[in-house]
Amino acid sequence: MTPQSYVLTDSLTMLRRNLRRMIRYPTMIVMVIGMPVIFLLLFVYVFGGTLGAGLGTGSHEQFSGQAGGRAAYVNYVSPAIMLMTVTAVVQGTATSVATDMTEGIIARFRTMSIARVSVLTGHVLGSLIQVVLGVAVVTGIELLIGFRPTAGLGGWLGATGILLAAAFALIWLSVALGQASNSVETASNLPLPMMLLIFLGSGFVPTDSMPAGLRWFAEYQPFTPIMETLRHLLAGEPAGSTAIIALGWCVAILLGGYFWSRKLFNREYSG
Repeated sequence: MTPQSYVLTDSLTMLRRNLRRMIRYPTMIVMVIGMPVIFLLLFVYVFGGTLGAGLGTGSHEQFSGQAGGRAAYVNYVSPAIMLMTVTAVVQGTATSVATDMTEGIIARFRTMSIARVSVLTGHVLGSLIQVVLGVAVVTGIELLIGFRPTAGLGGWLGATGILLAAAFALIWLSVALGQASNSVETASNLPLPMMLLIFLGSGFVPTDSMPAGLRWFAEYQPFTPIMETLRHLLAGEPAGSTAIIALGWCVAILLGGYFWSRKLFNREYSG
């Protein structure tokens, strides 16, 4: 077998290992899906009537297709819930990586003839599968409670691509955070700021409703252009420069997370 074949075979083995762990601990799947769904139902049915009433007077009316109200708010908030599902997955990824790093399994891997890169690849691919499954379920629930996107096939493909790009970048960042943690508990808390960025952005209310300082932060942090791009694409609107900014953030996070992760892993694996 060629070196590339060994890498592929070992990566698939590590992927199966992580998928079996996911099946063995179904509570992790419930948390990944359950938390975004709870926030979706909370904001739509408790706050949606009031928050949605302001959507018809601003530029965000185009995303709802209606002049405000709870039905309009479902369309507005759904992209944020999709991204929240991604952040829920990557929190579990950091925990899983930290478990491997602190429980001695890496020392065992060092004694085995396996491709070094396959250890992290298995985590990344397993997390991507969880993202796809989680977002699919959450999107189905959004459709059941009134989410009505007007995008065509191109819009859906574009939104899927943006979500996968964001997920791939955030997964690598979470892999690095898991390796940098001294304990599993620390790893489970480090990705929490990702969740907060959804709230401190345009996830649940338009940024033009915020005070000046917070509005500046919300508009220039990485998650806002990602969510705005999703809204444009799912509404059948061109995303324009917002999509370019969103992809730029995804590339920057991906490169930072990947190289940081590789540095930490090489140091641990060679130690």
